[in-house]
Amino acid sequence: MSRRMIIASIFILVFGTIGSAVFLAAYTGINISFAKSGVSFTTDPPVTPPPDILALNRTFTEVSRAVTPTVVYIRVRSRAQDPGFFHFFKKQDEGSDEGILQEGSGSGIILTSDGYILTNNHVIRNATKNGITAVLYDTREYDATVVGTDPLTDVAVIKIDADNLQPASIGNSDEVQVGEWVLAVGNPLGLNSTVTAGIVSALSRNIGIMRDASGYAIENFIQTDAAVNPGNSGGSLVNLRGQVIGMNTAIATPTGRFVGYSFAVPINLAKTVADVLIKEGKFVRGYIGVRITSVDAKTANALGLDKVRGVLIQNLVEDGAGIEAGLKEGDVILEVDGKEVRYSNQLQSLIGRHRPGDEVELTIFRSGRTFKKSITLKARKEDLSEATPPQSVKPKIMKDKEPSTESFEDFGFAVEELSGDKLEKYGLDYGVRITKVERYSQARDNLLRPGLIIFETMREGRIRKIKTPEDLRAAFEDLKPGDSILLRARDDRGNTLFVPLEKK
Repeated sequence: MSRRMIIASIFILVFGTIGSAVFLAAYTGINISFAKSGVSFTTDPPVTPPPDILALNRTFTEVSRAVTPTVVYIRVRSRAQDPGFFHFFKKQDEGSDEGILQEGSGSGIILTSDGYILTNNHVIRNATKNGITAVLYDTREYDATVVGTDPLTDVAVIKIDADNLQPASIGNSDEVQVGEWVLAVGNPLGLNSTVTAGIVSALSRNIGIMRDASGYAIENFIQTDAAVNPGNSGGSLVNLRGQVIGMNTAIATPTGRFVGYSFAVPINLAKTVADVLIKEGKFVRGYIGVRITSVDAKTANALGLDKVRGVLIQNLVEDGAGIEAGLKEGDVILEVDGKEVRYSNQLQSLIGRHRPGDEVELTIFRSGRTFKKSITLKARKEDLSEATPPQSVKPKIMKDKEPSTESFEDFGFAVEELSGDKLEKYGLDYGVRITKVERYSQARDNLLRPGLIIFETMREGRIRKIKTPEDLRAAFEDLKPGDSILLRARDDRGNTLFVPLEKK
């Protein structure tokens, strides 16, 4: 084939291809665009958000960018016989005589530029020797040592040998309000430097996960719906200023994964504990020396409070700061250093920031009047579990007769008269014993139980001694519908209870 024929053939093929494409496009309506012109994409936004929404979005991104370098990833190898509540934060490896070898991970908050890091006690608990590694945002890794731990608040401090780190900005958790935006920063499920957003759902949550052998705990969690998963523990909960207001600690879940609610230790409590751990290695806190319960509507009504507030002193601990300062069973603590108290765990958290020897000012409600009282906190004896032994009085000699009884169907319980020798072991010289509590009754709902001795009632500051079942009936007959009364009862260990009942 000659050169001229080859060129002609190529020309015909190219022209034929272009012509066919044009013909096809004209016939089918397809818009042909050649590579030279590129593909045309639509980029105009269908919605223009209001300026304040765009500002909020920028705030999220700016806070995320500022905070993520202040949170570290913590790898831990530990041994534990029983992982307990936090089992889903650990991955079991193998068993041994020393316990289960586990690999876990968590997060930590850089407190200082020279390497002090705040985290949860449960993240580094039972770590093996050289078993803690901290990984910075820029992927540098350091071996970490434990400086100190405080299991009652689930706070721990570790240290790495580093300089010029970017420390977190610490906020004020006392100013946190329900409904405000927060970001959770951490390393969940091995996904490093993860940021999630939500709002503060509730404050002063007590979820019962950190009690010691005596049942004592300091739980005053910030609840949020920002997604938190295993690995987030020890990470930051920050406000929209980029300040740490809490340390992510736990989740409410039946599955081991986030289902809507997470809980953070307030940073004011955590930083107080951390500061002492860094200086001394151990936190010894001050105590009032009282057993308390939150005041509910019935109790407030019975005491004559103007609204539901405060915590009720049930018992005073022997040689405690409270008894030395003149506090009494039945007092209501309304404020600590001017901060209003509504829940018992809130009081524990406020007092739990202080050391033995610190002085606090309590606002007390007693018998219709309110007054302030200064109290010097004392250290708590680790093995102290009994309440103040009641002052016993020589029992009266009772005649040998059938004990009288009374049944209070409206409240759902019955009582009987007691003889002097039976009262003696309770440290009382009068009182009636509960013999029966009905199921699904108000008495049962308010924790009355057979065997308790009711020896007094309280109503708006008026105290009535209960020597016979008839005395108790007379106290109930004075009530009008909607009125509440407090029963003062004692168990066989000397513990005093205040139980509210409402006249229906």
